[in-house]
Amino acid sequence: MRLYMPLFKACTTIRALTLLHARLTVWGLQKDPLASTKLIESYSQMGYLQSARLIFDTFPNPDSFMWGVLIKCYVWNGRFQEAIFMYQALLQGLAELNRFIFPSVLRACSAINDLGTGKKVHSRIVKSGFESDPIVETSLLSMYGEMRCLYNARMIFDEMTIRDVVSWSSMISTYVQNEQATEGLELFREMVKEGVEIDSVTMLSIAEACGELGLGRVGKSAHGYAVRKNMGSDHEALGSSLVAMYGKFGDLGSAEKLVYNSVNQSVNLWTAMISCCNQNGHYLEALKTFVKMLERKVETNSVTLMNVICSCARLGLLREGQSIHGYVIRNNVDLDGDFLRSSLIDLYANCWKLRYSRTVFDTTKEKHIVSWNILISGYTREQMADEALSLFIQMLVLGIFPDSFALSSALSACGMIWLSELGCQIHGLIIKTYIPNEFVQNALIDMYSKCGFVNSAFSIFHGIQEKSVVTWNSMICGLSQNGYSKEAIRLFDEMYTNDLEMDEVTFLSVIQACSNQGLIDKGKWIHHKLIAFGVSKDLYIDTALTNMYARCGDLDMARRVFDSMKERSIVTWSAIIGGYAMHGRVDESISLFNKMVKLGIKPNDICFMNILSACSHAGYVEKGKFYFNSMVRDFGIIPNSEHYACLVDLLSRAGELNEAYEVINSMPFSADASIWSALVNGCRIHQRMDFLKSIERDLVNMNADDSGYYTLLGNVYAEGGKWEEVRMVKSKMKSIGMKKVHGYSMIEID
Repeated sequence: MRLYMPLFKACTTIRALTLLHARLTVWGLQKDPLASTKLIESYSQMGYLQSARLIFDTFPNPDSFMWGVLIKCYVWNGRFQEAIFMYQALLQGLAELNRFIFPSVLRACSAINDLGTGKKVHSRIVKSGFESDPIVETSLLSMYGEMRCLYNARMIFDEMTIRDVVSWSSMISTYVQNEQATEGLELFREMVKEGVEIDSVTMLSIAEACGELGLGRVGKSAHGYAVRKNMGSDHEALGSSLVAMYGKFGDLGSAEKLVYNSVNQSVNLWTAMISCCNQNGHYLEALKTFVKMLERKVETNSVTLMNVICSCARLGLLREGQSIHGYVIRNNVDLDGDFLRSSLIDLYANCWKLRYSRTVFDTTKEKHIVSWNILISGYTREQMADEALSLFIQMLVLGIFPDSFALSSALSACGMIWLSELGCQIHGLIIKTYIPNEFVQNALIDMYSKCGFVNSAFSIFHGIQEKSVVTWNSMICGLSQNGYSKEAIRLFDEMYTNDLEMDEVTFLSVIQACSNQGLIDKGKWIHHKLIAFGVSKDLYIDTALTNMYARCGDLDMARRVFDSMKERSIVTWSAIIGGYAMHGRVDESISLFNKMVKLGIKPNDICFMNILSACSHAGYVEKGKFYFNSMVRDFGIIPNSEHYACLVDLLSRAGELNEAYEVINSMPFSADASIWSALVNGCRIHQRMDFLKSIERDLVNMNADDSGYYTLLGNVYAEGGKWEEVRMVKSKMKSIGMKKVHGYSMIEID
């Protein structure tokens, strides 16, 4: 060995290396191949690749070894394309290649997923006679494995003359990483049979395979073997992999013991434990683990903090999440590493602080698609459709192609505000880009259904070959919401006949369809099947059943379902109160309302509308006035046109026409057809044609789009013999192209 070689080991700074470089030049060694090669390698290791390249370019006739070192240096520095260019330049300049060049070039090909160049390098290896070299064979095996070419990788493996532990481990890892864990374990059994000594790298893949397949016993055996061979003490990654394995089994106790009893208290080990807690939904335990980690003075990294922020987001712990955010800033942690910034956006979105999410998003220099997805989804979830769609369009303008999550959220936002035109454009984008994704297809069904284009929704539904339960649910719900309740029930019957999977949403949608149609017998049958299928009833299903029975007239059954509920929402109370009111059992309706208020449940506008309607039909004038005034006075609810219509109807039915008219004049908005109809109906009931004459100007100037209003007004005039006024009403209906809608009744047969 040359005497100057030990000097390179002493050069730990760029200044020292530069001084050594100058000294070698003084000694006249700048043309020495070994000295120049070592300088190239040293400069590259310190990140000064430009200086390394300058030495290479100024060296006369560099040999293949020097070429190989420079190519390897490019790979070290992540400059994979330049490494391949260097290799191609080498082929043009030299006839001979040494075997040490190929592993670096193959690594560069796999890093940029360049299979074509990789296969050409493979051909060159065969031509050069290095196909039997163990190092080259292992590199080929790794390249094909990383590019998911399992057939090619297995061919290389089977043709290897000498298969050491590295090649076995590489092939097993290839199977496991490509979601073929069973084949990986089969190969591991062959490895054991051949007596190849297993190392910690092999056990990494075995632990991952056991976790993927849920093989608890095999996983524990693998852990026991690693302990007996003392593998964990010198391989930090194996400990983390074993923790992740136990996490996939749901065995957090074993994972916790492994972490706490480990000699090597590394950040990766603790991070794996926190991640396991999150994956199993134990978010509070994840936070407790993080606290213990800090108590043991284990350093954190960006992945640790990302997992902890995720825990805070799922629990809705804004203050704790902000504390972690502050910790990140104080410790100068790179926010753009390992999706840490995206986690913060998700945290604030889950804690209903979209303004903070937007601030974090806007301060991001390079926005990842995940960040866009989280914010668009957050806006959609908060019913802020305009903001969601604005952000989606901004993403398209910047040339960022949306994935299935962004497309689904944007379609949901379109449906939310009935923006079918933009929804159709997004549909066109999906067709052009050929994204056959279930989430997107379901979102399209939902969007078209909400916009009223049921035929378009059904066309997409019909074109999906493999329909999931979510797809069926989306279509049934869409039909029901658009008044096609019979078709929704037929679709449910098709699911039942074909023995397809059903869940709570399926039953919820079809129960609502029965409620819309008043199909009590079908509703009872579905209630029976709900129990027979073992579908767990929840608040929403029980509320839908209560509403269905109440609307169909079976108040006793509605009350039984209501009384059996462990928890009740304001919607549940509204359903039962409305049911009693609808069927004339006003006292029970009012009694339930008062009971609800005593329990501390704040009534909503629908509750008050049901009570006012009940008071109106029962003639409870004073009670009706009391509840109307109580809306604003006690609960801060601003009455809408329906509430005023109920109050006017209440007063009009009681003959208090002047007071009803005063209510109309005191309203903060113009009266609609339903309000005037209530007053006109009161005039008809009490034969007050004189009062009708006094408000005739208001009635004539009323521009309604409701044929019922004009029909009622015409009938009142006819009853009073006012035929000229009847002709005037009919003439107005004809001039605006409105026809009388005939009433109808429904009965259920079979």
